[in-house]
Amino acid sequence: MIFKHETRKLKPQKSIKIRILSVFIILISVLSFTSCSDDNKNRKTEFSGTTVNLGTHKLMAYTVSKKSKYLVVFESGHGNDHTSWYSTGRASEILSISDYLDSDVLLYDRAGYGKSEFNTEPRDINKLTSELASVIDQFANGRKVVLVGHSLGGLIIRDYAIKNPEKVAGLIFVDASHEKYNQFSQDQINTFYNTYKAAYGANSGIALETLQLIADFKYTATLPNLPDVPVIAITSMKTDTEHNAADRQLWYDSKESLKAGVTDFKQIATLKSGHFIQLEEPELVMKNIRLILSKLSV
Repeated sequence: MIFKHETRKLKPQKSIKIRILSVFIILISVLSFTSCSDDNKNRKTEFSGTTVNLGTHKLMAYTVSKKSKYLVVFESGHGNDHTSWYSTGRASEILSISDYLDSDVLLYDRAGYGKSEFNTEPRDINKLTSELASVIDQFANGRKVVLVGHSLGGLIIRDYAIKNPEKVAGLIFVDASHEKYNQFSQDQINTFYNTYKAAYGANSGIALETLQLIADFKYTATLPNLPDVPVIAITSMKTDTEHNAADRQLWYDSKESLKAGVTDFKQIATLKSGHFIQLEEPELVMKNIRLILSKLSV
């Protein structure tokens, strides 16, 4: 299965504004782990970030605090920095997200993306999960979190939830990757890696994460069930020249397996959006985060 490539202007330097580069790994199979953009001219007012010092490198996080009961945390997909959640392309949208949800929100850039520093250690799911944990610990202040993960971010929040069930109140999977669908050969990975290395550098987040994708899907295939918290999966069923109805059904079915052991699980299919549902139908994503929060307030 091959990826559909959606391209926007890229900025090939350390602060990679990747929003929709090449919907590649899960839209290779339906998911493009990649997205890029460089909407600097639309960002006259940048929302100030907060540094998270991991010792070996620093990450940049973006948060709004309303002192709410729960913290909503957004995890981006492969090839994406935190701006992949901004349908307007403006960093100030984080304020609108927080207002709409009436909740504290937290977004951040993984190592090698946006304003976060590089990290040359193997960027596998275990490493990405441990760094997500460090970011959450700095801002949660003992609160439980609602995790929202797009594409590869779905694997990361899934691993975090299983390792930290006592810290998780709910989960939203936005066209998330899954090992039952996403399978790549070493030749494919080599091609992807060489492409991203040439465009963004060998130490970029997208290049180093690409090297671990085969191992990542083997690892997630061994994971136990999710904790029994409210879970919503939002899945694109939109067909195109690369993804027919049968392929979309396999994509949908892979997410159905997430409901094992979960009392409150719902999968929502959309024909209106491609892989980047949060950009094409932001209201669909936001209203379902609000739904999770409403369940928790009962």
